[in-house]
Order: sequence, then C-alpha cells, then structure tokens
Amino acid sequence: MEEIQRIKQRFSIIGNFAGLNRAIDIAIQVAPTDLSVLITGESGSGKEVFPQIIHQFSSRKHGKYIAVNCGAIPEGTIDSELFGHTKGSFTGATDSRKGYFDVANGGTIFLDEVAELPLATQVRLLRVLESGEFMKVGTSAVQKTDVRVVAATNIDIIKAIQNGKFREDLYYRLNTVPIHVPTLRERGGDINLLFRKFASDFAEKYRMPSLQLDDEANEILRTYRWPGNIRQLKNITEQISVIEQNRELNANILKSYLPDYQGIKLPAIIQKENCDSFSSEREILYKVLFDMKSDMHDLKKLVIDLLDKGYNETDLGGSHAEVVQKLYQSVESPIENTPSPIIDLNRPGNLNIQDTEELVDESLSLEDKEIEMIKKALDKYHGKRKQAAVELGISERTLYRKIKEYNLN
Repeated sequence: MEEIQRIKQRFSIIGNFAGLNRAIDIAIQVAPTDLSVLITGESGSGKEVFPQIIHQFSSRKHGKYIAVNCGAIPEGTIDSELFGHTKGSFTGATDSRKGYFDVANGGTIFLDEVAELPLATQVRLLRVLESGEFMKVGTSAVQKTDVRVVAATNIDIIKAIQNGKFREDLYYRLNTVPIHVPTLRERGGDINLLFRKFASDFAEKYRMPSLQLDDEANEILRTYRWPGNIRQLKNITEQISVIEQNRELNANILKSYLPDYQGIKLPAIIQKENCDSFSSEREILYKVLFDMKSDMHDLKKLVIDLLDKGYNETDLGGSHAEVVQKLYQSVESPIENTPSPIIDLNRPGNLNIQDTEELVDESLSLEDKEIEMIKKALDKYHGKRKQAAVELGISERTLYRKIKEYNLN
C-alpha cells in the first residue's frame, strides 16, 4: 500500500477508490515482465497514466516511450506512421522514414484507441506481437524490433469482434494482462478530492482564490454521472474558476455548468451513464412496476398474517380496505405526491391481488423481465452483488433474496 501511495504522488494520481488502487497494483506487478497489456475504461477516465507507470517500472525505462493515438491518424497513413515507408512507396514519400516500431526498439509503445486501427493494420500489429517482425510500406524486406506494447480502448472490444471490426486473435494477444480503469462516477469521495485539487491548481495558475463548495453543491458534484469523467471535471472546474466572481459555489451555480444534470431520484437507473442494460423507457417502467408489485405482495402477506392470527376489523381499526390503506401509507411512497391505492379486500377474490403484468401490454411476464434485468446487472459487474444492486436501484439484501428466489447462479 505504501508503494501505491508513492506511485500516486509520483504520477499525480488523486483518489483512494479500491478499483483505482487495484489497477495501479496490477500495473506495478506486470511492469517487470514483457507481457502485452490492454487497458480498458471510459474516455477521460485517466487510462494514459498506466502505460507510463508500466514503462517506468520496467527494465525498458531507459528506452523510448512513444504514445500513439490510433484514432487521430488517417487510415491511409497509419501503416506508414507505425511501420515506416521507403522513398517513392506512395505519392509524397520523397524520403524513407522510420516508423514508431522502429524508433521505439528496446522501449515501449502505447497504442491509445487501438480499436480504431483498420483491419489491415491489425494484421501487421499481430505479426509484431507474435514474432517482433514488420515490413515498411513499399518494401518486402523484413525488419525486427523489440518493443513492449501497451494498448488502451474505451469501447467494448467483444462487441467490436462480433461486428467484425476487430480481430479476435489480436484481442487475445493484447489482452495478456487486462487493467480496468474505473469511471469517475464509481469513485465516490474521490470526486470531491479531484475537484479540490483542480480548483487549487487553477487558483494558482490564474492567481485568484480557490473555489469552495457548500454542502449541497458537494453532494451534486458527487452524484452527477460525469459522462466525460476526469477530463470533464477538470474542464468544468477551470471554467468556473475563470468565470465566477463568487468563490463559494452553491448548488444552483454548479448546476448551471451541468446542463444535463438530473436531480431525479427515481427511477435510479435514469442517472446511469451506461444504460445498455436498461436501454428503453419500457424497461424503466418495468422497474417501477417491480417495486410496486413487491410492495403489494408484502402488504398482502402482512394483512393475511394479521387475519390468520384472529384480528378482526375492530382490532385493526376499521374495514379491511382502511387497514390496507393505513399500512400502505405507513411505507414511504417512492414517488412523491402519488396517492396510496385502496384495495377492497371484501369483494370476491379479495386476496388475489391483480398482478402488475396486466398494467402493460407486453408478452413477457414481469418475472421473466426481472430475471433478465438481474442477470444483466450481475454480468455487467462480474457477479458483484453490491454494485449490481446499486445498478438496479434496490438493496443488496433484496437482490440476494431475488437471486435465491429465482435460483440464479
């Protein structure tokens, strides 16, 4: 842990989130080897610092370190940039030129946005990874290079493979050791630490007092979804530092710099950045209906238990319908200003409370949909129930009960 803290200081990494510490720890362990590393994470999450850690803690630290943004180089020149070209090999090639793999011999190459490489270039890269061999554009002469490759991407590589945009064999070559960089919204209290650091840096840069946030503004900062991650937080902090005269920010001022800020608490899944698992309004409706159905079933069971124990209407303080209404009102409604439903238990079939499936015209049952949503959330977080429960907007205890109820592994 002490070594991780030293690395954070050396590379200006702010935060104590467990996932961040884990990523740093993996980088330290893999650095002395020559294994290829694939770094995944959303855009702006800080992936670019990990190749530097790997290079500086490897035996190649005295060699060249070259960072290449594969998405910023035109498809027609990417091969020349990476592998070099000979004079006259294409229009404008007035001289021979070395490529990055030649220049970085004995060092490390960081291929950012590696999934943007054309398929033909992916074949050339695969050959370098397998045998250390490459050919310049315009020649058939084979050259050797000794380069450590660290790659990064912010897209779903598996989906790119399925869509035929990325070679599966190259993926397995690059992904010898995977490192995942957590999103900013996952990091909780780290967000406030980063804001204070950026605010202090910009105060020094522009020679003005540092920004301060009140309690409500701090909470908004922590709960905002930050689609642009650390890069977005830094840019917004700089904007506020330059524009605002008042150095103490309240919630309204901060919201004005977050135009897509949603202060809605329910349904919780609306606030998620990655809504692949809950991609439609229909699924959000299902989520609300699940919660309602669960409450109704619990309520029905409570009333049945009371009646089975011999309580009559007088004991319970009124008619069955009034009792149910009182019990329902004792539970805080998830949607403000929504009247509690009155259920008449005196009518025929009173205990057969209508399933909420009938409220929507869908062929799938709510149970099937609920199982599907739970599976998606568990798959997304690799079986981690706590994070899956947050994604679903339910408690971990409720999720555990659902897993047991549906016999999910």
